Amino acid sequence: MFTGIIESVGVIKAINYDRSNINFSISSSLSNELRIDQSVSHNGVCLTVVSTEEGSYTVTAIKETLDKTNLGKLQLGDKVNLERCLKVGDRLDGHFVQGHVDQTAICTYVGNENGSWTFTFKYDDKNNNITIEKGSITINGVSLTVVNSKKSEFSVAIIPYTFENTNFNSFSVGTLVNLEFDVFGKYVTKLFNKK
Repeated sequence: MFTGIIESVGVIKAINYDRSNINFSISSSLSNELRIDQSVSHNGVCLTVVSTEEGSYTVTAIKETLDKTNLGKLQLGDKVNLERCLKVGDRLDGHFVQGHVDQTAICTYVGNENGSWTFTFKYDDKNNNITIEKGSITINGVSLTVVNSKKSEFSVAIIPYTFENTNFNSFSVGTLVNLEFDVFGKYVTKLFNKK
């Protein structure tokens, strides 16, 4: 379980293919604090640390993960948003995030609002995922509030701190991102769609 509050931005240092899996070696300010078997969110995807060394660590993404997220598109030098799992007793500053990406979306608009930024994303609505204005959404692991919601499209507003301390500062029109929809909203939607 995560909160969507990014702790660090990691950099992809090595990509190694192992049959249908990819092993990513990542360097970040968290690297020396991590241990094998620990869960870490990478662009919103919960992955297990499989090895560590000074200044970096390695995680494995399997085919299922690569097929449903943007991780398979990562290249050397790319930045990934990182968050360690929630500890019992911690403050929940974002919202409940499972680290289970529902689908990807494409950035269709980036607007500089003179002190903040607006980003718009379009996604395939075949899975009945929805957003609502003022509802929660997780984009590349970042807990955000929806400011404009339409069918298969929504926008978020980004403050300077988030822009500077996540990989949002590398987004442009066409960037592929991971989405995790609000877990409570998913259950409600499923119940209504059964009727």
